[in-house]
Amino acid sequence: MRFSIGEFSLITSLSIKTLRLYHEKGILVPAEVGTSSGYRYYDQANYDTARSISVLKEFDFSLAEIKELLDACDDESDMLGQLEEKLERVQGTIDRYKDISRSIQSIIEIEKESAMNKTREFEIEEKELDTVLIAGHRMKGKYEDVGKGLGLICKKMGRHANGKPMTLYYDGEYKEDDADFEPCVPVRKGRNADGIAIRELKGGRCVSLMHKGPYETLRDSYKKVFGYINERGYRTVIPIREVYRKGPGMIFKGNPKNYLTEIQIMIED
Repeated sequence: MRFSIGEFSLITSLSIKTLRLYHEKGILVPAEVGTSSGYRYYDQANYDTARSISVLKEFDFSLAEIKELLDACDDESDMLGQLEEKLERVQGTIDRYKDISRSIQSIIEIEKESAMNKTREFEIEEKELDTVLIAGHRMKGKYEDVGKGLGLICKKMGRHANGKPMTLYYDGEYKEDDADFEPCVPVRKGRNADGIAIRELKGGRCVSLMHKGPYETLRDSYKKVFGYINERGYRTVIPIREVYRKGPGMIFKGNPKNYLTEIQIMIED
């Protein structure tokens, strides 16, 4: 049984232009081509190939990939390995776009929060913090190295991140070069890897103050918080926490005058 190119176009829902392209690329070669007329004729085997091509196109295979598959495989069972590889690539793309989606959503939330806080005056408050699962990277060095630690954690944990980044300070005093601190990020789940420890950060009662402005001016807010604590005779608990509510963005550094850093100092009940 033979079909003309027009008939085959109707049967397969492929335009004549497409059928000619497939012929030129060797993907769908007609069963017969008239010697003198050049007319193309197709048979049942061509129909089966056209059906396979349509399915593979729906799976987002390129024409080059389709030709390679058809040349290498006699039936659908031979395609199993290639289909599994395609599935793995597709899943990787999905995961990547999920990460992109979360990152974009995070930027949107940060900007919305920033807009709401532009005219807000912050006061010292006492509150209860929940226990939270974190991914932390304990370090010793200079305070400006915090960014490197947070970058490492965000790179490794990716889509498992579940909150604002923070730093835990263990010294209870200022140190020049050998400060003991732990950049960390709340996570949904994860496991230890490359110096990153997954553990629970115990909650409890704290004195908190939102600092608006560059990190270099945090000392002014620390003065207020410790003044508040000392007036009430509270006993503090190490580590001190800094939660970065708004800081340098993933795309834009932003204006340091608008950075928001929450100082949290744990106190004994």
